[in-house]
Amino acid sequence: MEWRDEGIVLSTRAYGESGAIVELLTREHGRHLGLVRGGAGRRHKGMLQPGNSLAAHWRARLSEHLGTYTAEMLKPRAGLLMEDSFSLLGLSAACAIAEIIPEREAHPALYEGFELLLDTMEDADIWPAIFVRWELGLLQELGFGLDLAQCAATGSREDLAYVSPRSGGAVSREAGSPYRERLFRLPSFLNGSQAGVASPEDVFEGFRITGHFLERHLYAPGDRHLPDARIRLVDQFNRRLATRAAG
Repeated sequence: MEWRDEGIVLSTRAYGESGAIVELLTREHGRHLGLVRGGAGRRHKGMLQPGNSLAAHWRARLSEHLGTYTAEMLKPRAGLLMEDSFSLLGLSAACAIAEIIPEREAHPALYEGFELLLDTMEDADIWPAIFVRWELGLLQELGFGLDLAQCAATGSREDLAYVSPRSGGAVSREAGSPYRERLFRLPSFLNGSQAGVASPEDVFEGFRITGHFLERHLYAPGDRHLPDARIRLVDQFNRRLATRAAG
């Protein structure tokens, strides 16, 4: 068994004296692990950093085996973000969230969205909103999409202002007003009314919404919680928001 594909490094862990088990998110083969012989050595260390894109060749005797990778660098990203702690944290959080994708299950659209997200991470004014949109896409792709196009209570597509934490549906201002303390505020950049605009306050609310549904649908059923890196990312984003407001 063998295949060739493009993949983005999600994680690497030591195996034996010199090997490394590398987890890739690939375009056509999904989240897929493999052994890189000598992967713990200096020659491979820089290449196998999370966020880097590789041209990967996987081989195994049987399809269910771990198999081995040989790889070449396509795009180094990790090194470019080393001096920006916020973007580096975003990279760690994105890779950690991607690990919830079922193993060996192809999701080309998720791969392409993930690649786009990582390619914007040198611009801190842009990538947090793309991160939120990618998480919404992840929920959609795995069967837990939010309906933000019409009011869950009335069916109206006008004046959508809230998101129900129970149904994941949008709620109009009129229908939701009596319950607004129990609802999420719907950021305009998520419902298409101002698709090109994403204020920091809207992005923070977007993180709250996607975090809630990621935990509820993808992590809690397996008795898990959101990754620590993702929690730290939102905490740091909130602190940046508070600093900006105070200044």
